Amino acid sequence: MRIATFFFVFLANSVIAEPIKVITDIPPVQSLVAAVMEGIGTPDLILPPGASPHDFALRPSIAQSLENSDIVFWIGPELTPQLEDPIENLATNALSLSLLTVPNTVLLPYRDTALLESDSHDEHHDSHHDEHGEEHHDEHADKHESHSVEHDDHHKEHDENHSTDHAHHHHHHDGNDAHAWLDLKNGQIWLTAIAEALANADPENTVIYHENAEKAKLRLNQIEVNIANKLKQKEAISFVVYHDAYQYFENRFDLSSRGSIVVSDVESPSAARVARIRDIIREEKIACVFSEPQLNPQLVNAIFESENVVVSQIDPIGAFLEPGPTLYENLLLDLAKNVAPCIEK
Repeated sequence: MRIATFFFVFLANSVIAEPIKVITDIPPVQSLVAAVMEGIGTPDLILPPGASPHDFALRPSIAQSLENSDIVFWIGPELTPQLEDPIENLATNALSLSLLTVPNTVLLPYRDTALLESDSHDEHHDSHHDEHGEEHHDEHADKHESHSVEHDDHHKEHDENHSTDHAHHHHHHDGNDAHAWLDLKNGQIWLTAIAEALANADPENTVIYHENAEKAKLRLNQIEVNIANKLKQKEAISFVVYHDAYQYFENRFDLSSRGSIVVSDVESPSAARVARIRDIIREEKIACVFSEPQLNPQLVNAIFESENVVVSQIDPIGAFLEPGPTLYENLLLDLAKNVAPCIEK
């Protein structure tokens, strides 16, 4: 009878045991955590696929997940400052790990070289009209209409997320670039830190967490080799990006975009800046202009459709990828695949 009682108590405890509750901020972070937790549980995701980090609004279900969480993994306030207060006030019983603070993380400051040099906008604008005044009059009118729509959308967003917009704008002038997940060496460093944090909170599964992390790191090693081979033997850089989100990827694989259309991802490009970029595209025979799916790609298409340049999308956050353990790896591979044709061999 004593044996039977022990058996049922043991069974009841086994049924009651639940996986550790984990929540993450953006899809690439969720992917890294999901890879480490594979076979044990699935981390929740705060930012839905396809959304931009500055579009975040706290849904009731996410607030509940934060309140119930044991661990919160996020890039940090440099990327989503609007998450700082909810994490502090709702996830009161959880460990919060900002990945940008993990020791040995490669951190790069926001760069001025992505701003198409430091020439004044007025000089760009005057030069543009002297050389191309009549040619672009109609194009500018079309662009102005597109810009007005973008401005209205941005104005509404600015009212709803003023503090967030300000923080993003500020960090484009000083501080560290928050897009650090696009260096896969950081992904590997973070896998170890994620496994250690999970093991501390859930020691029964320590071995699984560390084994999963090591397997994921090995896959990233192979992906680095594959991407390096795809992007090697380049002779000229030939692309412009929408906003300067990719320097970690560029730094890892010895690339450098010619410049960015906007300084910050919450801004719209000025007419002078568009004119300057158009001049550069023609003078330097730029092959590609990249938009982003979560940042109004229609605007980029409208501005550059008349130029002899390929307008396509690259995605720093995995907007169209299936969330889960492989999203991070697929994100890096997709970046290489889309950038490669724009590098002259």
